[in-house]
Amino acid sequence: MTSGLIPALHARFPNAEISWLIEPAAAPLVQDNPKLTNVLLWERASWRKLWHERRFNELLQAVKAFRRTLRSHQFDLVVDAQGLLKSSFCAWLTGAPRRVVLKPREGSHLLATESVTPPSTHDDPRISAEYRYLARQLGAKDSDFQLDLPIHPKAADKVQNLLDSWGHPAQLVALCPFTTRPQKHWFEDQWSLVAQALLKKGYTPIILGGPGDQETAERLCAQTPGVRHAAGKLKINESVALIARCQLLIGVDTGLTHVGSALKLPTVALFGSTNPYTAGDTPLTRVLYDRLPCSPCHRHPTCHGRFDCMRQLTVERVLTAAEEVVKFESRNTSQELQIKAEG
Repeated sequence: MTSGLIPALHARFPNAEISWLIEPAAAPLVQDNPKLTNVLLWERASWRKLWHERRFNELLQAVKAFRRTLRSHQFDLVVDAQGLLKSSFCAWLTGAPRRVVLKPREGSHLLATESVTPPSTHDDPRISAEYRYLARQLGAKDSDFQLDLPIHPKAADKVQNLLDSWGHPAQLVALCPFTTRPQKHWFEDQWSLVAQALLKKGYTPIILGGPGDQETAERLCAQTPGVRHAAGKLKINESVALIARCQLLIGVDTGLTHVGSALKLPTVALFGSTNPYTAGDTPLTRVLYDRLPCSPCHRHPTCHGRFDCMRQLTVERVLTAAEEVVKFESRNTSQELQIKAEG
């Protein structure tokens, strides 16, 4: 959701060298972006390991080496889009004269030179609203903020090999049921019913997720023969490449669902305890969200495990929304073809 900062800042500072600091697990999302000069890795996991093993001298040396690497780039501007103490600490280590933090928390403003706090997301319902606001505060045009996830040829090849092994299924639908918090999940029986309905319509549902999601994905596949799963089989950039091959995505509030919006794929987002946005860049994203008195509750649910906000998102509503966004995409594509033919 922050990827739109790359083209926005590139347009704002066309002669600048832009680097992205990221942890290794997510690095594939940005490492192939031609607008970036450098992708810098923060080995936070190894730092934590040294801390827990009380190898404090080694940790200190790692921090110093990291600081030397950051300062060797002589950054003029550092943008902390996460707003946490850990990210602002990294920004502070650069020694940059201007360090801008978005929505500072945990005292992160103390390590920055400027703080940016956007108005309520209700003022801008689009995906990445807070990052769009940040880009504008840095002088970028709103029109230059476009979510930017390039597809690397090697990732596309890996996806093609996977599809070949499945016998070249057509009409692919990405299902993204997994995220970090149970209150953001939909329910297994509902996913099975949606998958069954999609299979009857000629689609091939594919479950996406990480290594920790494999057991649940396999269980869903066993419940609904014909469903495929790639959970734990693909790196994150390869999952992006697979989503790019799909005709539809249905998911909860998780990064892969936001990828569907970023790629302007027909996307149905199921939100409840969280509501990061209510609209995409185009009508191809449909957000299903009921504003209950208790929602969004974020990390503090009060429903004693019922998750009423997600329970109200019925299979019928999800399938209707999916049909609507697919039809919109089909009509839009037909109009584009007609315009090109007339041209």
